[in-house]
Amino acid sequence: MGDPAVVLGVDIGTTSSKAVAFDTTGRQLAGHSIGYPLEEPHPGWAEQDPDVIYQAVVGVIRAVVDELGRPIAGLSFSTAMHSLLGLDADGTPLTPSITWADSRASAQAERLRAAPSGLALHRRTGTPVHPMAPLPKLVWFAEQEPKLHERVAHWVGIKDLVLRRLADALVTDHSVASATGLMDIHRLAWDTEALRVAGITEEQLPQLVPTTHVLPGLTAEAARATGLPADTPLVVGAGDGPLANLGLGAVRPGVVACSIGTSGAMRVMVERPGVDPLGGVFCYALTEDRWVVGGAINNGGIVLQWAGDALAPELGEHAEEELLDLAATAPVGSGGLIMLPYLLSERAPHWSALPRGAYVGLTHGHGRPHLVRAALEGVCQQLALVLASVRAAGNEVREIRASGGFARSALWRQILADALGMPVRFPAGHEGSGFGAALLGMQALGLISSIEVAADLVRIEETVRPDPASAATYAALLPLFSELYDALVPTFASLRRMAPSLPPEPPPTAPPR
Repeated sequence: MGDPAVVLGVDIGTTSSKAVAFDTTGRQLAGHSIGYPLEEPHPGWAEQDPDVIYQAVVGVIRAVVDELGRPIAGLSFSTAMHSLLGLDADGTPLTPSITWADSRASAQAERLRAAPSGLALHRRTGTPVHPMAPLPKLVWFAEQEPKLHERVAHWVGIKDLVLRRLADALVTDHSVASATGLMDIHRLAWDTEALRVAGITEEQLPQLVPTTHVLPGLTAEAARATGLPADTPLVVGAGDGPLANLGLGAVRPGVVACSIGTSGAMRVMVERPGVDPLGGVFCYALTEDRWVVGGAINNGGIVLQWAGDALAPELGEHAEEELLDLAATAPVGSGGLIMLPYLLSERAPHWSALPRGAYVGLTHGHGRPHLVRAALEGVCQQLALVLASVRAAGNEVREIRASGGFARSALWRQILADALGMPVRFPAGHEGSGFGAALLGMQALGLISSIEVAADLVRIEETVRPDPASAATYAALLPLFSELYDALVPTFASLRRMAPSLPPEPPPTAPPR
């Protein structure tokens, strides 16, 4: 018996790309990460240079190949969802990669969402009609950049571009496509009505393939750049959200995966696609018989970064630990101070680009510790609203598993368990999406029998149980937190109308990381 086979999970994230090598026992053997900026040339825009991202992907693969020094059975990919870029006929980008965080298509999304067909589009495609999604972005390009819109030969996501350059194939998987607002999730085909609204044709989109689709090898140039044999198979892979569930072992119905990175999300695995009647959740594909239902929030770790920049700039760039120590000195509930953490607008469960952040309940007695703690509590309370929507969509919630950068903080782990009112289990060691990509690749390459093995391969390192008194406090505050959104919608709308006549919004002190 030789060593177990090794698959490289490659995760093309919002702020970095990572490659991590796993063997079929689930053991992590090597890993490397390369970061890149998120550019914000105008308020509400959030875009990236696709060439920089491609070079980062090649760089992380090369670094792991060199470190590992043993054969790799294949590559399998994960990607941040909702990205959009236009290519010419030769595959050269005509636009930057427009990310999920970009809200330039807010007016288009609101118009589409308010139309009689808005909810039907959401329920048919699984994707909320929201500026994060490629559908409203395409409408924006048609209306605001019509000449550019006409010049684009192919509209793709960032992973589609990477695969085209690595393997000379123009394909997109059902998982990424289910997050575009352009694919009928019930037929696994491009949606005729959505394409009509977007002003594009099916020929301008990549070929739809299953997430387990295998591309037979690398181009000669990609083989040289990565240090891999040209016949190394590439598994197309899926979106980072569904793969995070897989990487956390949350593959069985009733097991929720919660993540807080730059943004945040709450997703539960289901066996057939569907969206609730009110459209409070998304539905994205993983495989033909596994889908995730849930909601994403725009504001996760970015809120803590903002708190450092705005409330404690003297602590410097890497002040997370000091900020969390500060927050720990404030009481549960932050002395009646509530923060709506909508710094980058918001997604679930309201799916509107209108909201802005707000502190409500400030008194003379509140100081920096309360302000920072209320920010952390706001993120966790927003996730509690998403969890309520997942339940309202008819899904049982038996267990919660969590991952992401926030998990390094004992305080933040406890606040999350208290706000959700359930024990939260933290798996050991794995980058959820990268491990999920590797597991999907192993199934596609016939190295494991089924992705179901994920539930057994993932070891739970810690379970954080809610403190009854704290959980009761957050449960009492949650209706107030929820009502504040509705109460402030008219104010958010007025601020939007007034924006052109006001001095411009200040740019962020640093891009999200």
